[in-house]
Amino acid sequence: QVQIVESGGGSVQPGESLRLSCVASGSIFSMYIMGWFRQAPGKQRELVAAITTGGSPTYRESVQGRFTIFKDNAKNTVYLQMDSLKVEDTAIYYCNTAPTGGLSWGPGIQVTVSS
Repeated sequence: QVQIVESGGGSVQPGESLRLSCVASGSIFSMYIMGWFRQAPGKQRELVAAITTGGSPTYRESVQGRFTIFKDNAKNTVYLQMDSLKVEDTAIYYCNTAPTGGLSWGPGIQVTVSS
């Protein structure tokens, strides 16, 4: 019954930045590993970043050094700061528990990187 609200998507040019936000209806970030997932057309959904209850981050190799995941437990919010965006980052991005997604999947938010 926990609900997730994602925001912050948009369209940018290569090299620019976006910040995604994930707000949960309940105080769950101190109990579960949270992650950001993405799915490009014709491809499977993949985990791109995760953060433990203690705040330790993990990243997919393709975004290492460019993306930063962090959270504010008091606000029940997880963020994904995306810098140096590339065309191949274009996808729908989702927030859920990691690594397999234990919450209901929402509609996600579109991130488009193009020239």
